[in-house]
Amino acid sequence: MESNVIQQRVPINSDPGHWVHVSDSPRNVRVIFGGETIADSKNAKLLRESSVLPVYYFPKQDIHSDLLAPTSHTTTCPYKGEATYWTARSGDKIAENAVWSYMNPLSEAAALKDHLAFEWNKMDKWFEEDEEIFVHPRDPFKRVDALPSKRHIRVVIDGKTVADTHRPHLVFETNHPVRYYIPQEDVRMDYLVPSATKSRCPYKGPASYWSAKIGDQVFEDMIWGYMAPIPECPKIKGLLCFFHERGAEIFVDGEKIPAPKTKWARALKAK
Repeated sequence: MESNVIQQRVPINSDPGHWVHVSDSPRNVRVIFGGETIADSKNAKLLRESSVLPVYYFPKQDIHSDLLAPTSHTTTCPYKGEATYWTARSGDKIAENAVWSYMNPLSEAAALKDHLAFEWNKMDKWFEEDEEIFVHPRDPFKRVDALPSKRHIRVVIDGKTVADTHRPHLVFETNHPVRYYIPQEDVRMDYLVPSATKSRCPYKGPASYWSAKIGDQVFEDMIWGYMAPIPECPKIKGLLCFFHERGAEIFVDGEKIPAPKTKWARALKAK
C-alpha cells in the first residue's frame, strides 16, 4: 500500500456516485518554478476524486510563500468548498492564479485544510524523490499490467489486415479497456506513416504515433507505441497499439471485439 495513512473514500450526499479520497504520501514531492523550488515536502497529501486526475496538496510550511501573491479570484467546488487563489512569481516568470487552497473545506475534504495545490502545467518541473514525473501524479491505487499472450490478434483497417500476431502483449490498466500491443515485425509497417503527434503517460512514458495509409486514404493517428517507456513498464517497448475506438477492427482468436467507448473515440477519419 502506497500511503501511510489512508482515509476511506467518502461518498458525497448530493451525488452518491462521487467520492473524495485523501491520503498521506510517503514520497518527497518537489515543484520547480522559475528556477526556484516553490514547494518541497515529505508530508504532501494526495487527493483522489472520482472523474478527476490526482492532485498533490502541500502543507503551508513546505511552500516558498514569498513567491506567492494572493488574488481576488475564487472558485467553488460542491465537494470540497470555496478555493482561494495565489499567483506565483519567480524571476521573470508569472503564473496567474496557479495556486489554490480550501481555507475552510467541506467535511469530505477536511484533510486539505492548510494545504495548497499547484496547477500542474503552469509549473516547470515536478519530482517524486529524485525522479521527474510528468502529466499528473501517479495514482498508487492504479495498476498497469503488460502480460505476454499467445492469443491470435488481427487488426483490420478499411478492409486491410494491418497487423496479425500470435505473440501480443495485453495491457490491463485500471479503468481502461484492454489494449493489444503488437511487435512491429507482425505489423504491415508499409501501411504506417509516422505522425508528428506526441503524448505522455505518467505510467508508461512518452508515446509516438503513426497514421495508417490505405490506398489514397490516410487515417490519422491510428497507432501509437512507447519506444522508450519508463523503467516500470519495459515489456511494451517498441510494440504498437491500434485505436480500436477510432475505427480499427480488432479480432481476438477469430472473434471481432466490440469497440470500447472512451474519451479518445472519434469517427474513422480519413483524408
